[in-house]
Amino acid sequence: MQTHIATTPFGRRPMSLAMLAVQKEADEIPEGKTVDKWQVYRDLCEAKSLVGVGDRALAILAALLSFYPDDHLSEDNGLVVFPSNRQLALRAHGMSEVTLRRHLAALVESGIIIRRDSPNGKRYARKGRGGDVEEAFGFSLAPLLVRAEEFADAAESVRTDNRALKLTRERITLYRRDIAKLIETGVDEGAPGDWNGLWLRFREVVNALPRRATVTELERFATDLARIRQDIDKLLETHMNVHDMNGKAYRNERHYSNSNTNDHYESEPAHEKNRGEGTSELNMTVTPVTYPLGLVLRACPDIADYAVDGIGNWREFMAVAAQVRGYLGISPSAYAEGLETLGQESTAIVIACILQRAQDINSAGGYLRALTEKARAGEFSVGPMLMATLKTNSFPSRLAG
Repeated sequence: MQTHIATTPFGRRPMSLAMLAVQKEADEIPEGKTVDKWQVYRDLCEAKSLVGVGDRALAILAALLSFYPDDHLSEDNGLVVFPSNRQLALRAHGMSEVTLRRHLAALVESGIIIRRDSPNGKRYARKGRGGDVEEAFGFSLAPLLVRAEEFADAAESVRTDNRALKLTRERITLYRRDIAKLIETGVDEGAPGDWNGLWLRFREVVNALPRRATVTELERFATDLARIRQDIDKLLETHMNVHDMNGKAYRNERHYSNSNTNDHYESEPAHEKNRGEGTSELNMTVTPVTYPLGLVLRACPDIADYAVDGIGNWREFMAVAAQVRGYLGISPSAYAEGLETLGQESTAIVIACILQRAQDINSAGGYLRALTEKARAGEFSVGPMLMATLKTNSFPSRLAG
């Protein structure tokens, strides 16, 4: 079917070079090209900010597409639809005629549709003797067929930007949560450092966060928060390393007293011993504290569930850890090896950390033995393990916001 696109609109509607360019493109449709009209529409809906078209105009475009009889746009089937304004308004959810005209003009100016006006401005189709449409006057959907790839690329660009924006916002949210809670931990545990200064830096960045921002703008805030997080990590790791070094020095001094493995069972409750001794024989030796108990319980809160009367000191903590050892399936020999190498307090901390991550560990006994072997080789210390466990747990912030 031969079609002709009018080069000028009817009446007082103006003509522009941009409209002429769109018409020229529409005359150069590759032979046999077809596109899914609703896929093009979906791409336009996603890329509306780049194309420069609004929601109301898209609603009218959907109404226009509904008058096209096929699901695929094709030059062979004609590309002109000719509904009256009244029919269009009904399919556009009762939009007023004034609004309808305004948004039709917006679609034309955006190069999404082309006006093909009749001599008197009416929209209709002229049929031949066989009943086929020979010529139609109304709105040509040819630009949708021509620019389908352009709209698809624009939609993908918007999706990519939205994904990047979402990921950046997630990073900022995680930084905000971690920084607030780690500063609280540093203050609570008395770690040396300018915690007030770090808090002020943190609040300055957070208060400057805009409600709406591009990925590029948010990246700057994420970078600032990452620097603050790094400064906090250095302070806390230094504090942990100091405690860890003190614990190692103590363990080195007491190795001579741990050569007899029978002594280690004194750290277990009486029901765990198979030596025919009563509960009066229990002698829980309390070793010097190398980590604040509050920090350990903050990192491993689950162990408190196994304490009937709570955990108020290191003696109670180690007693509960010895009980938990049995619940986790750690054999007495693996426990004894841990005590010999790590000491009572550190072994109890390791058990608490294992309990905290029990769902991720297949064999608690095997895991303890592996850590014990690494400790013997100087490749494992409790501090980093405790710090890592601390970072995976969250606690209510008590800092003034």
